[in-house]
Amino acid sequence: MNIIKTQNLSKSYRHKDGVVDAIKNISLSVEKGSFVTITGPSGSGKTTLLLTLAGLIRATSGTFSFLEKELTHVPDSELAHFRRKNVGFIMQSFALIPYLTTIQNVMLPLSLNNVSKSKQKSTAEAALDNVDLGNRKNHYPRELSAGQQQRVAIARALVNSPSVIFADEPTGNLDPALSVEILNFLKDINEKKNITVVMVTHNPVAAGYGNVKIHLENGQINSIVNKK
Repeated sequence: MNIIKTQNLSKSYRHKDGVVDAIKNISLSVEKGSFVTITGPSGSGKTTLLLTLAGLIRATSGTFSFLEKELTHVPDSELAHFRRKNVGFIMQSFALIPYLTTIQNVMLPLSLNNVSKSKQKSTAEAALDNVDLGNRKNHYPRELSAGQQQRVAIARALVNSPSVIFADEPTGNLDPALSVEILNFLKDINEKKNITVVMVTHNPVAAGYGNVKIHLENGQINSIVNKK
């Protein structure tokens, strides 16, 4: 079953020096439960593709569908609803709010979905337990190691039970040992919860975790490798 499908997806930006084609004519299908890695040199369009698939930016042309529902031209409000219900994000910089505690950071997506306070708290606690940080729920980000901060970000991405997790260089700020720890968390989530993972990475070790490997060059797909 395809969870994501694109046809001739392109995104262009206007620049003072002319038009920049970030991605060009991307056609792909992502099966539910896949672990997809997107690699390519700097400027090849990796992050643009990720953000377009996640519904954070709109394509200039082409089509994008999620679970066979066309999302290319839906209103912004519908696109936001799609993200809240179906998508989790993990960023390289962790993107935790410094003045909120660990559990408050994890509760944020639930508050956007109008979940009751008591349900927010219990669900966030369970998500933190899943990443072995239940004992740090009242700590602030500055009181956590880099690896712990990224695990909080994973808990936050999982708290809404998303269909897909999009990760942009999730190990970029971590040392090799912590990188493997985070990658193993993501692989575990992918296999045990059947959550699709789409991850941008420049790290060959991280790319090896994918069962679908997409390589971009100059905004276009250079190769797709499916690992059985």
